[in-house]
Amino acid sequence: MTTLKAQLQEDLTAAIKDRDELRSSTIRLTLSAVTAEEVAGKTKRELSDAEVIKVVTREAKKRREAAEAFEAAGRTDQAARERQEGEVLAAYLPTQLSDDELTAIVAAAVAESGATGPQGMGAVMKLVRPKVDGLAEGGRVAAAVKAALTG
Repeated sequence: MTTLKAQLQEDLTAAIKDRDELRSSTIRLTLSAVTAEEVAGKTKRELSDAEVIKVVTREAKKRREAAEAFEAAGRTDQAARERQEGEVLAAYLPTQLSDDELTAIVAAAVAESGATGPQGMGAVMKLVRPKVDGLAEGGRVAAAVKAALTG
């Protein structure tokens, strides 16, 4: 079984051979971020697949935020490029939870914690976070918890 990092390296080689500039530059930047994470700290180490997924998630989030910023600035061509890079990275991430699945998990956590109102948000988030880690973006989770506690 190949690691996610090895898969990224294989896909980079294939993208370069296919002269796919978008894929090759996106994967190259992501591998650079993985390498930077590996050498951070006192000792160089190989990242686990879970850690590589966190790096890819962070890179995808950067692309999404950049696309929004470019869109707001009226630079639609650059925003489109950032979105395309985000789509390339999304292929390496686990499938995100649907809104219905997220709402069900949040509702179960609210019932389990007995929280009733905005002051219970921390307790609910503590229960929800481990269940949705990597499967839903933090902002989406927080919004769902807030809606469940105020709605």
